[in-house]
Amino acid sequence: MLGLGYGFLVLGVLGLFLPVLQGVLFMVVGLVILSRYAPWAERLLTRFKARFPRMGSVFTTGENLAERCIHKLGRRVRGS
Repeated sequence: MLGLGYGFLVLGVLGLFLPVLQGVLFMVVGLVILSRYAPWAERLLTRFKARFPRMGSVFTTGENLAERCIHKLGRRVRGS
């Protein structure tokens, strides 16, 4: 799960420089996943939400996407 979170963070950073990727969305997904395991990620996510309240839809979309990824990964692990 940590690898997935860090992977999304890397995609997010790349997305800040590449016009093809949605950098902020990938960073939010990575932070949501990592916030379950790392206190620094939870603090950073909380700080982003407070600093950029107008991006609420991005945060909501990122949280929903992260939950779906976690749920799918959990089903695959239990199913094996």
